[in-house]
Amino acid sequence: MFLYQPTSGYCYNSDSIFLYDFIFGFNPKGELLDVGCGVGIISLLLTRDFPLQTSIIDKQEKMLSYAKHNFSLNGLDTKAYLGDFEEHQTEDRYDFIISNPPFYDAAVTQSENTHLNIARYAHHLPIESFIKKVKTFLRPKGWFIFCYDAKQIDLLLHHLKINGINPEKIQFVHSKIERDSKLVMIAARNNSKSMTQILPPFVVFDEKNVYTEKAMKAFERASTNSIKGDFE
Repeated sequence: MFLYQPTSGYCYNSDSIFLYDFIFGFNPKGELLDVGCGVGIISLLLTRDFPLQTSIIDKQEKMLSYAKHNFSLNGLDTKAYLGDFEEHQTEDRYDFIISNPPFYDAAVTQSENTHLNIARYAHHLPIESFIKKVKTFLRPKGWFIFCYDAKQIDLLLHHLKINGINPEKIQFVHSKIERDSKLVMIAARNNSKSMTQILPPFVVFDEKNVYTEKAMKAFERASTNSIKGDFE
């Protein structure tokens, strides 16, 4: 699969590939919404692999134009929305809402690049209002699957629970098994009563700094070919 990325500004990284691989295990179907879609990498791959009616939303016109072009380039359909998800209004309801949202704390040194800043820092989409808004668009048994800063797991679980979106599966991503996790992937389901399952850790590199078999399989499944440049 070929897709364009901007020569400057935010580009997707391995987090998006690992989240795609995580969502793959849920065999998504029906209506899907990708929040903060960027160039569309996650929903693009899922739409390629599953019977989905896909919608995407991003507040940056530049990123949304790349995502729309990438869907078209690969012969896939999508409904695209430009705007802030917190202010988004639609009668549509979704079986799956997915996201690799901005989650860096605003207190850290921030990029002065506007596109990078919006893509990275949590104050552009605060987790409290984000989860509350997700609730309004989920179907009764719909899934919310996303990744976030692992250090904020307590905040994530709190806001999911108070909004009635039950975290059913959680997987922590570690660059190496002996290192702290910096990323967590969560699959939460609307109105679910299931107990939470903590999956085995997703380890990216082995002791020889080589990708683990699981990481390699994620990249192979994605099978992306990125092109940096303008698509006009």
